[in-house]
Amino acid sequence: MNFNMSENLSIKTIDKNNKSILVDWSDGFKSKYNFLWLRDNCPSEVHPTARERTFNLLDVSEDIHPKNYSLNSEGNLEIEWSEGGHKSVYEKDWLRHNCYSIKHSREYVSPYRIWDKSMQDRFTDIQIDYSEIISSDDGLKKWLQQLHFFGISIVKNAPTDVNSGFDILKNISHTRETFFKTPFEVIDIPNPNNSAYTAAGLRNHIDLPYYEIAPGYQFLHCLINNATGGESVAVDGFKVIDYLKNNHPNDYDVLLNTSVKFVNRDYTTNTIRVMHKPIITLDHNNDYNDIRFSVAYMGVMDCHPDQMDHFYSAYRKLLSLLHDQRFEINFRMQAGDIFSFNNRRVLHGRKEYDANSGERHLQGYYMDRDEILGRLNYIENLNP
Repeated sequence: MNFNMSENLSIKTIDKNNKSILVDWSDGFKSKYNFLWLRDNCPSEVHPTARERTFNLLDVSEDIHPKNYSLNSEGNLEIEWSEGGHKSVYEKDWLRHNCYSIKHSREYVSPYRIWDKSMQDRFTDIQIDYSEIISSDDGLKKWLQQLHFFGISIVKNAPTDVNSGFDILKNISHTRETFFKTPFEVIDIPNPNNSAYTAAGLRNHIDLPYYEIAPGYQFLHCLINNATGGESVAVDGFKVIDYLKNNHPNDYDVLLNTSVKFVNRDYTTNTIRVMHKPIITLDHNNDYNDIRFSVAYMGVMDCHPDQMDHFYSAYRKLLSLLHDQRFEINFRMQAGDIFSFNNRRVLHGRKEYDANSGERHLQGYYMDRDEILGRLNYIENLNP
């Protein structure tokens, strides 16, 4: 594995205290490596093909410690352990890459490039041609980076054959199946089980907020669009909640800490899905992780009575901002476009269209967020 460590960087000295190996690096940085952490991560006890840890931490005591430790001729750390007659060798590049002292000394920088209406003027930043994606890993990497950093990408000039979305998505991973089937057909139909299957306008929303884990990414593949109207709308939910946090911090805190009930009553599957989750959630870095929002699927709120007044005040503020033209981009999907986006970040909507004016047919696919990021991690590691 390429850890991108400078060839000139080396371990200068090593020492230990009662719990850790202490490393002084040639660039002046000091690292601390806990004994149990080192024993748990011995490189020799990882399965060669499954790449899974085979060591059981319970096979050693909490008092395990180095009986001997030294730097070998290659400058790597060698430890002879006090238990089990085991010897571990840790490459200096691996130690540096996995140094938790360094990781926690750095200021976190969000990977997300949040955007507003001004993205309309630099639309090419979030566009890529189908041929570029399928011709090389570099093209696929560019697409995945757009999806990860901006949360949105418009693929141009894709084939318009039915179900042909699978041909490009298989370059990433498998799709996620839901009760809407894969692909789901976005057309005007009688007796729909979703308002997307009508010609009506759609307020800005995420899909399937009533699932415990809503789909991470959505891909809307336009096969034909000859109807009048029906322009697509996209809003960066992270930009909106960032604005809310900086300008209305009390409302932000309410939405971060209040669980909202989302409900789906699907007559085609005889199922009622109910999920309580806050509209805003953060990740382990306190960065934005999810925005969960859909007026259509918001259930009857049942938070504490003392909280209801505060919630509805904050909810109205957010509802207004998510439909504020300052944050929206608008575009008309053309045959061969694939509107791709992070479903738990980018809200999407649609203007009303005239179903009698022409045919409009999209096919939709879902994919878990893990698959996008996992594939990007792999390609970036191959081509750093």
